[in-house]
Amino acid sequence: MKKIALILLLFTSFLFAQTDIKTHEVYFETDQFEVPPTEHYRLLLFLSEIESLDIKKISIYGFTDDRGSDSYNLVLSQNRANEIKTIFSNNEFDESIITNVDGKGEVLLKLIKEEDIHKIRGLNRKVEIIVEPYNPARVQKVVNKEPQKLEDIIKGELVAGDKFTLENILFKTGYSKLLPESKSTLEGLAQALLERKDIYFTIQGHVCCTKYSRDAIDRQTKKRNLSLARAKFIYDYLAKKGVDKRRMKYVGMRRKFPLGGEPKFDRRVEVLVTYVGTANQRN
Repeated sequence: MKKIALILLLFTSFLFAQTDIKTHEVYFETDQFEVPPTEHYRLLLFLSEIESLDIKKISIYGFTDDRGSDSYNLVLSQNRANEIKTIFSNNEFDESIITNVDGKGEVLLKLIKEEDIHKIRGLNRKVEIIVEPYNPARVQKVVNKEPQKLEDIIKGELVAGDKFTLENILFKTGYSKLLPESKSTLEGLAQALLERKDIYFTIQGHVCCTKYSRDAIDRQTKKRNLSLARAKFIYDYLAKKGVDKRRMKYVGMRRKFPLGGEPKFDRRVEVLVTYVGTANQRN
């Protein structure tokens, strides 16, 4: 076990020397695998730093101090690594790029230059996160097909059950607030809905990357309701612009309906038409 820990540390030291590699360490209390509040905050800051990268893979390695049996330390270090992976998932990071989630047991005391045994043990109770981006970043494929404008969709023939995605409504990873470039699209949507008052609809929020149908955590509120919060953001915006609340509902769809492509496309909002009135209801 100690030889494995030594080899791993030498290997990660080699990786750290490469400028494109991003690393972070999370420290734990004795015998615990829940992330302490301060460490959780530090980890969220790290996630904010890397979320814009084109990530090739993420490795997560758990460790313990020298106390406890080998079998106990292996289980504890694995639980610590698993806990960090869960936080990545809760914050909409694609689990398919997390290629290693391993508990390595104890770290050798002599590998750290420090006299205080308590400090050494504290430094060894950790998880190491290694993020390897593509270098250079991959070129994104550009689709030349011009999507139909929301205004044209709303002005066209609609029936109950029709659904359309708000293509240019983009959210920051882990948050329910829109990116600035989405403002014009949302303004156009509001104007079109004000002009056509005979349709009733449900705003559906979605998230990416969580396991199965779980919702993601809204980093601002710390609640696991990110898909609902995204739908409500659109609802509140339209209501402020004058769209009658009686025409709208909002729901969080969690991760029930992934699209199967890149994760960013699952961070989406869709509009489901629930009722269309007669032509004489239009202005």
